[in-house]
Amino acid sequence: MTVKVQLPAADVRTRVTVPLRFADGYETVADVFTFTGLADGKEHLALGLGDYRDNPIPLVRPHSECLTGDVFGSERCDCGPQLREAVERIAGAGGFLLYLRQEGRGIGLYAKLDAYALQDQGLDTYAANRALGHADDERDYTAAAQMLHALGADKVTLLTNNPDKGAQLERLGITIDETRPTAVHLSAANARYLRAKVAHTGHTLTLD
Repeated sequence: MTVKVQLPAADVRTRVTVPLRFADGYETVADVFTFTGLADGKEHLALGLGDYRDNPIPLVRPHSECLTGDVFGSERCDCGPQLREAVERIAGAGGFLLYLRQEGRGIGLYAKLDAYALQDQGLDTYAANRALGHADDERDYTAAAQMLHALGADKVTLLTNNPDKGAQLERLGITIDETRPTAVHLSAANARYLRAKVAHTGHTLTLD
């Protein structure tokens, strides 16, 4: 039985319409929401995509910020391709992309780059975090659940390969109607990283 956590309420602060265009030419429009009252005080965003107002069970992806992958196209991870895929799939179904300021699985940008240096010496992504004194994954989805509650999205279809996201959101009062995996964005540069995600945290990735 899942023990639900009682959350303090957050509220929508602003909503602004933003046209989006990705490097491959894909275009869509998002309603971008900001919030007050988020538990960690960070500037997380929700992007309302497609017919999110008319979808009673919106498709939702909590996406943790990755400057290197999302902005600079780093191939050491699959974050950039996952972001691009998620926006198109959510726009087609109607739902929300939660852009969460949790760089490096919650350890921050500089620490993530320190972990990269240790990975270059042979450690995997999780062992590198531990060598720096961090947990395997320090992300907390309390703010994500607050955002969904504020948006009236208490029941969602979750777009993720990470079982911890669904488990945390369920404890935080979000009903997961269904979980859909993202595609596998495998390359020579990120194969070791993806294998570590399967081995350490049970990500639902099928790797050849």
